[in-house]
Amino acid sequence: MNLGSQLVQDAVDAFAKFPGIGRKTALRLVLHLLRKEPSEASLLGATLARLVQDIRYCSRCFHFSDHELCPVCAHPKRRHETICVVADPRDLMAIEQTGQYSGVYHVLGGLIAPLEGVQPEHLRIEALMNRIAEGGITEVVLALNSTHEGETTAFYLSRRLSGTGVALSTLARGVAVGAELEYADELTLGRSIAERVPFRA
Repeated sequence: MNLGSQLVQDAVDAFAKFPGIGRKTALRLVLHLLRKEPSEASLLGATLARLVQDIRYCSRCFHFSDHELCPVCAHPKRRHETICVVADPRDLMAIEQTGQYSGVYHVLGGLIAPLEGVQPEHLRIEALMNRIAEGGITEVVLALNSTHEGETTAFYLSRRLSGTGVALSTLARGVAVGAELEYADELTLGRSIAERVPFRA
């Protein structure tokens, strides 16, 4: 595709690296930016630079945060004795959107996937164990994808958590096997978190 400008080509190449963005969509985005005032494109660039340089993670649950603790962990009315374990922030956001969960979270940073080289030590499992060891946790909800990797991670966590005295639950099976949480509709996901069931390995 001859775009007539290496600058436009470089911008299209950069946008096309985003997930779900093909070259045609990338070109549309670039052309859209070129039609706007230069200040708008500059603001976008500055915002992205700040995002990369200044983003923080909650020191307790590892969700995105602008401060040491994210708004969920810092909220005094959340049920801090219940931890919902999710693979990544997208799953946390999906559950929060349902409005059906009032506890706190723990973001693992992925799922165990040996074929991709992701082992338990690559995830924030030890940080979860430390939170539980500090005391006060009565329930851990395993809100992981119903995929092979999600089931493997849930099984591993169930073994690590056995003997801690903490109740272990998982989402009710309103979420289809093989589905990813971020794509589940709010009603189904909300019902699943509200009607969670005891975890059985």
